[in-house]
Amino acid sequence: MTTLYVLIALAVIALIVFFLLKKGPDQVAGAPAQPRLPERPKGAKRAPAVREEEAEEEEEEAEEEAAEAAPAKRAPSLKPAAEKAPSARPPAEARPALARTADVAGLRRGLGKSRSDEGFFGRLRALITGKRELDANLSKDIEEVLLTSDVGVDTTEALLSRVRDGLEKGELTDASKVWAALRSEAKNLLEFDGQGGGILLHGKPTVVLMVGVNGAGKTTTIGKLATKFRDAGLKTVLAAGDTFRAAAVQQLTVWGERVGCEVVRGKEGADPSSVIFDAIKRAQEIGADLVLADTAGRLHTKTNLMQEMTKVAKTAEKALPGAPHETLLVIDATNGQNALAQAKEFKEALSLSGIVLTKLDGTAKGGVVLGIANTLKVPVRFVGVGERAEDLHEFSASDFVEALLGQENEGST
Repeated sequence: MTTLYVLIALAVIALIVFFLLKKGPDQVAGAPAQPRLPERPKGAKRAPAVREEEAEEEEEEAEEEAAEAAPAKRAPSLKPAAEKAPSARPPAEARPALARTADVAGLRRGLGKSRSDEGFFGRLRALITGKRELDANLSKDIEEVLLTSDVGVDTTEALLSRVRDGLEKGELTDASKVWAALRSEAKNLLEFDGQGGGILLHGKPTVVLMVGVNGAGKTTTIGKLATKFRDAGLKTVLAAGDTFRAAAVQQLTVWGERVGCEVVRGKEGADPSSVIFDAIKRAQEIGADLVLADTAGRLHTKTNLMQEMTKVAKTAEKALPGAPHETLLVIDATNGQNALAQAKEFKEALSLSGIVLTKLDGTAKGGVVLGIANTLKVPVRFVGVGERAEDLHEFSASDFVEALLGQENEGST
């Protein structure tokens, strides 16, 4: 019996030992529990160490601080590079587009009608030359010639001030002194703070807007300028902005083919602003030096049409900051005092930078140049005295005064 009890006890002890060994040492009562790491799913990367996380956080913070301090970058445009608007550039030092060459003899020939006996110069010469004695009454005769030669009342007064005073004081006692005084005053009226004729290049491209009434000679002047610029090695784009006249677009196209300039044109009746915008963009694409923009002729008495010209100028500014760099008013010199009235209205509507006087060879009243320049206080840039490109002269006050008032047989006297 005792033996039976002993066997039962041994069996119980063996069962206890078996169960204890099966649970493992970490589950034995009283043993400290060991933390178990969570199972990592397949493909998952090991989490970075604490030090790596801290380093990355510090790096991100440094990048954020640098980004706040630096100027924000512009998001890239989806437009092609050729269509991007240029960034604002500091204005480069302007330089003349053409090297001016003096041609007093050519101007003198072109002013033949004004220099004839019935013209401005001829009538003055008849008053002054050959007189033994010059008195104060001569100033009244000179005044009459000036007024009837489209010089204008205000300009006549300005021109005569020195001559009249000199005659009254007895200082101008001979014809040579009167001529010298007239030439000196005329030159003073035509010079504006050192601003000469021609066009200044303000960068690539320089945009030149040509304005004026129908028939003044805008399109022809553009063609002549394009010829001169080509001969000077400059690349020019022509903008056919006179979209309301098919003949004007065709005329400019012919000039472009003749000179070798690209012409940007729109459909008949298209918005002139859009044509000029496209021309500026095209000039940027091909690296042109100049854009010469034709515009529809405007009657100076039509306010709504004049206001449309301001829209053209604003559109040019959108295409290229700073454009148009030049706005030249083209005036037909044969229109006399009416030309002066036109010029006043255009100046009120637009920021004119210069004047182009055409058809001076067709009038005996060359004094109109003095009246327009002095009244508007805008420099004359070119004068046209013939049909050929070389007959469009870059303006020089001294050359013009010598050509108009100088006497061929007496040099500068």
